[in-house]
Amino acid sequence: MQRRFDQLDDVWPAGLGRRLGAMLYDGLLVLAIWIVMVSAHLAVVRLVLEVPAEQVGTGLAQVLSLRLLLAVSAFAFFAFFWTRGGMTLGMQAWRLRVQTLDGCSITGLQALQRFLVAGISLAAFGLGYLWILVDGEKRSWPDIASGTRVVVLPKCR
Repeated sequence: MQRRFDQLDDVWPAGLGRRLGAMLYDGLLVLAIWIVMVSAHLAVVRLVLEVPAEQVGTGLAQVLSLRLLLAVSAFAFFAFFWTRGGMTLGMQAWRLRVQTLDGCSITGLQALQRFLVAGISLAAFGLGYLWILVDGEKRSWPDIASGTRVVVLPKCR
């Protein structure tokens, strides 16, 4: 169920600098999650499947399952925070929130759209995020594709 946020009149569109700061924080958190996931994957491959050490990472199934595990774990991280309160831990540090255009928390489908288009935006040498500099509403490609926006929250009083 979507939640309606308050203080909608006190927010403004987030610029590129704040977003990059939050992305750096969240990138470090995702890296930590990935270390745990790789360790778990390695443990399953070695201990459960009993693959010899010299054959770890050589099979197509091992490579694809690890890549899928990393993608799903990254999406789960972002979707969990975006759909609940609109803020990942990095976004909280930079006072950012992702929300629908009418000020509600985003849906799981919107989170998936944001996540997939964010990957494309980064793969295009960051062009999807540099788009913020030319868009009048400071929207990135993930914002446009998912019908959401990232706003800066006012300082706590």
